[in-house]
Amino acid sequence: MKTFELKGEVRNELGKKATKALRAQGLVPCELYGVGQNVHFVVSEAALRKLIYTPDIYLVNLEVAGNQVSAVMKEIQFHPVSDRVLHIDFLQVVESKPIVMEVPVHLEGHAAGVRAGGKLSLEMRKLRVKGLAAAIPEKLVINIDDLGLGKTIQVKDLHFDNLELLNGLQSVVCSVKLTRAAMGNAAAAAAGK
Repeated sequence: MKTFELKGEVRNELGKKATKALRAQGLVPCELYGVGQNVHFVVSEAALRKLIYTPDIYLVNLEVAGNQVSAVMKEIQFHPVSDRVLHIDFLQVVESKPIVMEVPVHLEGHAAGVRAGGKLSLEMRKLRVKGLAAAIPEKLVINIDDLGLGKTIQVKDLHFDNLELLNGLQSVVCSVKLTRAAMGNAAAAAAGK
C-alpha cells in the first residue's frame, strides 16, 4: 500500500461555532481514533487534495503535535451542495490488529465472452476486505480470461491470501452481458448448421 504524509495541528475548541470558524479558514476538522484517547486535530484542505481525490488507497503517516502514527482514512463527510470536505475520521493502524478497508478492483486479461461479442461490465469498483495493514494490497487483481458470454464473477468465486472479503457472497463483481450483435452471431451460427 502507498503511504501519504500528513501533518495536523491539535484543536482544543470543539463544537459547531469553532468548527465553522475553522472551515472558513480553509481547515478541515479531523479525528483520530483506535488506540487510547481520540485526538481532535485540523489539517489544511489543500493538503488533503491528493489523498481524497484519487482511486488509490493510502496508509497515512500522520503527525499531530509531534506524535507520529500510521492511520487509514475511515470516513469522510462532504457538504451536500458545494462538495467541500467537512470532516474526516482516521483509524490508527496497529500491526497486530486487522483493519477493514475498501480496496479498488482491477480486471486483468481479455474475457472470452467479449471476444464473442459481449460487453464487459464492472459492477463493483471496490471490495471491502479485512486483514492486517501489511497484507492489504493497493488493488485486487482479478483475471477474467475465462469469463464467458452471459457469465459472472461473484464474491464467492474470489480468494486472496491473508484477506477476508466482507461483501455479500452472491454479489456480482463483474459480468459479460449479451449484446444484440452477440445474439445475432449466435442465431446466424445456429441457422448455418
